[in-house]
Amino acid sequence: MVFGLVLPMAGQNLINVGVGMCDTLMLGRVSEKALAGASLGNQPFFLLTLVLFGISSGASVLTAQYWGKGDTQTIRRILGMAIRYALMVAVVFSLCTVLLPDKVLSIFTSDQEIIAQGIPYLRIVGGSYIFSAVTVTYLNIIRSVEKVMVPMCIYSISFTINVIINSILIFGPAQMGTSGAAIGTTVSRFVEVILTLTFALRINKTVRFKITDLFQKSKDLFQDFVRYSGPVLLNECLYGLGISMHSVILGHLNGEAVAAYAIAYVVMQLSTVVMFGVSNASAVIIGKYIGAGEKEQASNAAGTLLILSLAVGAFGAILILVCMPLIFALYSLSALASEYLRMMLIVLAITTFFKSITCTIIVGIMRGGGDTRFSLFLDAGNLWFSVLLGFLGGYVFQWGVTAVMILLNVEEIPKTILGIWRIRSKKWIKDVTRNQIEQPVNSLEEA
Repeated sequence: MVFGLVLPMAGQNLINVGVGMCDTLMLGRVSEKALAGASLGNQPFFLLTLVLFGISSGASVLTAQYWGKGDTQTIRRILGMAIRYALMVAVVFSLCTVLLPDKVLSIFTSDQEIIAQGIPYLRIVGGSYIFSAVTVTYLNIIRSVEKVMVPMCIYSISFTINVIINSILIFGPAQMGTSGAAIGTTVSRFVEVILTLTFALRINKTVRFKITDLFQKSKDLFQDFVRYSGPVLLNECLYGLGISMHSVILGHLNGEAVAAYAIAYVVMQLSTVVMFGVSNASAVIIGKYIGAGEKEQASNAAGTLLILSLAVGAFGAILILVCMPLIFALYSLSALASEYLRMMLIVLAITTFFKSITCTIIVGIMRGGGDTRFSLFLDAGNLWFSVLLGFLGGYVFQWGVTAVMILLNVEEIPKTILGIWRIRSKKWIKDVTRNQIEQPVNSLEEA
């Protein structure tokens, strides 16, 4: 059961990382400024995806346990509620990035050349956020009902389209640079949402979603959604802001650090695809056991999943170190940026081992078990402590890029210690389902 869930989820994560890697590989061949501009231009989408991931992950806490109970009717209502809120957030992000791209980019860097490269990218890609709101939310939630092959297939198709369009527009006669990358990304996201809606409305027989589900209201379900999804959403928002602060802090040191971090971050994502597959599968497995009333099996499964996370973390760390020569061969960087990249990869290799453990604990076991409040404290609290250390090191004490990078990633060690202690206590096991939920009210009819 574990590997039947892990492998498709890891495949989906690999494809998602491949989209980002495709942009950085191609734009890295154009110039460091183009690479840095697109990288920072992706920061608003990174923040949005974390909000979407927060909404969908919070909804998945409920969905996985209701799946264990076999209650697909309630799962439909959860889907409608989550997509509705995701669309609201995406509209705000789209308006800000399309209308005020220069203001948004100036948050992340003061380098005017990088901002100039990022503005056309952000203006074009901002409109696609609405497509992603539907796609990301729906596909993340249906993984909780063990529909794991569908997301991988949809993202595979969009990735192929993205690569083809990018290669034509960036390196073809048009030589469109960052604008070409933005067009490729936007078209691929449009294809994603069309395929997702086709599956949701026409094909999926397990959970037959309808457009009217977007407008249904249930007081009981809303209260549960806020109670268990709220901490997850807040966690992802704080996490997203914290990771973006990494770019802000490094971006104000120098442009070479931004370019190096853009590559290092993609490499880290690539090395952690299996890790996130394990953590996402863990949430489904744990939630299903608890929803079915099998709490002891959930506890035993948590121990097995932790052992698996150790092996996956070690593999990811070794992969980064072994692939370093290949990584340098793929990018054209200055001597200073290359030195920064070498140092960052070593730091991230060490971080990856611990991150595998904490990701399985927080995203998988705790959230699947309904322990969303403690996971908020564990994840966001430690992250922002490391951001504070990085800010002090970079802005107050004027330390170098290496020292700041270490400070920004030191969080994983205390998270690992506290996370293992929480799992051993078994306080994370919480049944979040209801035996009976009030009938929904259609908000269109109310109006």
